[in-house]
Amino acid sequence: MGRPRAFDEDEVVRAAVTLFAGRAYDSVSVDDLVHHLGVHRNSLYKVFGSKRGLYLAALRHHLEHQLAPLIARGAVEPGPGIDLLLLAMAERAPADAEVAALVDHALHDLDDALGGPSATATLLGLRLRARATP
Repeated sequence: MGRPRAFDEDEVVRAAVTLFAGRAYDSVSVDDLVHHLGVHRNSLYKVFGSKRGLYLAALRHHLEHQLAPLIARGAVEPGPGIDLLLLAMAERAPADAEVAALVDHALHDLDDALGGPSATATLLGLRLRARATP
């Protein structure tokens, strides 16, 4: 029988959302995850399998629990609430088919909510510009 988990998986996933949304996948090392999330490396690998596994859990959580409610309320704005989607779209989707599928689904939901791809592109462009401007 294994030892009980010493951390709350949902809490770790939520913290990973914040970390990946702020710094992007390639800028976050496993050491960063261990340090910022307070999870031992072995525990991280046992529960999530890899950095990518944790990233996918964080992206799914973000899309389902943060972005979807904003879309449902018609409250999507070019603020930090779309950062992980924005970074996933630009950084990971071109290199990872699973991320691309998740992003594509979210973009279609945004298109439907905002009135089409042009409105979605404007929203994402405004957020990208805000992130790039000091």
